[in-house]
Amino acid sequence: MDLVILTPGKTVYEGTVTAVNTPGQDGKIEILNNHAPIVASLGEGEITVTTTAQEKLSFNTTGGFLEVLSNKISILLEAVK
Repeated sequence: MDLVILTPGKTVYEGTVTAVNTPGQDGKIEILNNHAPIVASLGEGEITVTTTAQEKLSFNTTGGFLEVLSNKISILLEAVK
């Protein structure tokens, strides 16, 4: 899956991943390969990413939005702490 994480000022992360976990407004959202299309608002918390090299990355955020479409994930964040 292709992932891009953006804030208004910069690209925080761009790469190929195997899993993404995000803090949704009503609970956690896990995105795996071939996930159904979704648009969701994100709450405050930690986003965790597993890269194709099995590296674990984490980003703390104050909220934003998530879109998944055809194995492409776009995360637009207010800020990354």
